Amino acid sequence: MASVKVTCSNCGKIYLKELRRVNEAKKFHWKQYCSLKCQKSAKNKQITLFCSNPLCRKSIKRDVKEIPASGMCYCSRSCSAIVNNTKFPKRKPFIRKCKSCGKGFYSLTRRKYCSVKCYPHRQIFPKEKIIEEIQQFYNQQGRIPFKKEYFHWKAARTRFGTWNKAIAASGFDPNPVLFTKKHTAKDGHICDSLSEMIIDNWLFTRKISHERNAPYLNTKFTTDFKVKDIYIEFFGLHKELKRYDQLMKKKLKIIKKNNLKLIAIYPKDLFLISKLDFVLKELLN
Repeated sequence: MASVKVTCSNCGKIYLKELRRVNEAKKFHWKQYCSLKCQKSAKNKQITLFCSNPLCRKSIKRDVKEIPASGMCYCSRSCSAIVNNTKFPKRKPFIRKCKSCGKGFYSLTRRKYCSVKCYPHRQIFPKEKIIEEIQQFYNQQGRIPFKKEYFHWKAARTRFGTWNKAIAASGFDPNPVLFTKKHTAKDGHICDSLSEMIIDNWLFTRKISHERNAPYLNTKFTTDFKVKDIYIEFFGLHKELKRYDQLMKKKLKIIKKNNLKLIAIYPKDLFLISKLDFVLKELLN
C-alpha cells in the first residue's frame, strides 16, 4: 500500500501513513496523530491546578468546563469542607433559660420553654375544650365529626390517646370502619355509610325528590341515588380497594355505553368543607 508523510496534529512529528487513511481523514476533516498517546493527549482538556486549601496545595487536574466561576478547586471533600466551614461557620446553639422552670437548654431558635411540660396551661388544648367543640359540631351538623374535619385532632389524640376515645369521651359512638354500620337519613332512607347519609340529607333538605339504590337500566348494578334521569354515585373507596375499583369501572362502562347522566361524588367533595352545592348545582336549577 502507498504511504505518504503526514504531520502529527499534536506533537508535530512527521510519520508515514497509508494514503487511503490520509484521504479518508481529509474527507471527514479528521485530525491525524502519530500514536494513540498523541490522540489522547490532544483530546485531554484538563489543566493542572493546585488545591485551593492553603494547608494542602496538592496538584490536581481538572477539565476547563469543571472549573467553577469562583476558581476554587479542591482535591477532596475534606479540603472543601475545611475552607467552606472557615468562610461560612455553622450556627452555634445558644444556651437559653426556660421561663417556666429556670432550667438551661440549648436551642438554635428563640424557644422560651425547655419542653412541652413547661408550656403555659393556656397554650395546651384541654380535654374539656375538645369535648365541647365535638359536641358543638354534633349540635350543628347532626353527626360527629371525622378526624380530618376537626382542626385540633392532633391535640385530641394526644389528650385521649386516640381519636375514637375522644369521641367516646364526648358521649358519642365512634365512626364505624367502612360500611359496618347503617345510617338512617332524615327522609327515612337507609344509607350504607355516613357519607351517603350526608348526601341524602342534602337532597332532602332542598326538597329534591330522589331514589335510593335505583338499578342501571336492566342490569344488576345499582346507583346510590337517582334524581329523574340523573344517576348520582358516591365513590367513597376509590383507589383504596381493588375490588371496589373493579366494580366502579363496570358501572362507568355501563354509563358510557348507554349515554347516561352521572354525577360522581368523592370524599374530597364532602370533607373538610362540603362542596355539594357546587357538585350538585345541576339539581338546583
